Amino acid sequence: MCSRARFGLRLASVCISVEGCRFFAKGSSCLPASPSPTRPAMIRYRVVALVLIVLLIYFFRLIFASGGDRSQFYQNCLKFCTLDNCTQSGVSYKKELQWKHDPINKLLLWTCYDECGYDCMWRTTAAFHNRNWTTPQFYGKWPFVRFLGMQEPASVLFSVANFATHYKMLQRFRREVRTDSPMYGTWRAFSYICLNAWIWSAFFHTRDFPVTELLDYTFAYSMVLASFHCMVMRMIHRSSIVVRGAFSCLCVLFFVNHFSYLSVGRFDYSYNMKANIVTGMSGALGWILWCFLQRKKRRYVWKCFTFIVLATSSLLLEINDFPPILWTFDAHSIWHLVTAPLTILFYSFIIEDCKTLRKELVGVEDEESRKLL
Repeated sequence: MCSRARFGLRLASVCISVEGCRFFAKGSSCLPASPSPTRPAMIRYRVVALVLIVLLIYFFRLIFASGGDRSQFYQNCLKFCTLDNCTQSGVSYKKELQWKHDPINKLLLWTCYDECGYDCMWRTTAAFHNRNWTTPQFYGKWPFVRFLGMQEPASVLFSVANFATHYKMLQRFRREVRTDSPMYGTWRAFSYICLNAWIWSAFFHTRDFPVTELLDYTFAYSMVLASFHCMVMRMIHRSSIVVRGAFSCLCVLFFVNHFSYLSVGRFDYSYNMKANIVTGMSGALGWILWCFLQRKKRRYVWKCFTFIVLATSSLLLEINDFPPILWTFDAHSIWHLVTAPLTILFYSFIIEDCKTLRKELVGVEDEESRKLL
């Protein structure tokens, strides 16, 4: 039995005998070992018992719902598997067992220890299900069926789909929007940032290493920050180049600081999440406000508004996580699937807005030329 389970049972024993009371199988009455306590004392006992029961439920939830890698079953399986199959370093199989190492998995840096972890993950999941317990997580992740060495094949596929969509729409943007259009350079930089982020998303979901995790998380934030940057730049696009340049430099410096902080020491998940929420919500609210103010002058802003609302709503998939369907499609992978078609709508807005801005700019220049004449 795992340590948390033993702790839970000890906690249960405390619950059962609070202040010398005994709970019987039938009913919930408590028979005192000493003379009947006063009413305030009874209330105090019941409050203590209730708190302990709540704690007990909490610890059992930790044990059974998400403690796959912490369970004694998994730990024992991993221990004996590595002893039987792996060299002392855990990287390679023993000489007589080299045939077990699949070439594709070896190419993607699956070590003997990793292979044991994968095998024991499924053995532990089966053991949990045999006891009618919920599907456990392992190191914060659901169990996924591996395909061609990829840990999360659906997320890899949909990350590539997002990359392809951005690439395709960038080509359309470059064909339809002239280079002298306002915001052309800003949106082109935004596209390159997104392409880079989706590359690292595909790498991370293929193989989860500390370096791929760092690059996926930080470059995912670069997309969020880039959207915020574009929102502000759209609002101040008539300002001087000094103002726009200063704001762009500020965003770049902030991202460099963000990347540097997460690169040193243990990865700070809490800080990264807060940075994404604050920046993302600021950008979303900014875009919604701008769309509201421009709704009569620019009829096409509905595309931007719809994109922001749907993209923000799709984050509910991240909040309401669930075990993968067919051991392949979890909430995160489905979220990646949803964002790909939404990208087309957003680029449609970008292209139309840049064309409109250029027409307005040309109109102003023509008017100024007539005044000079």
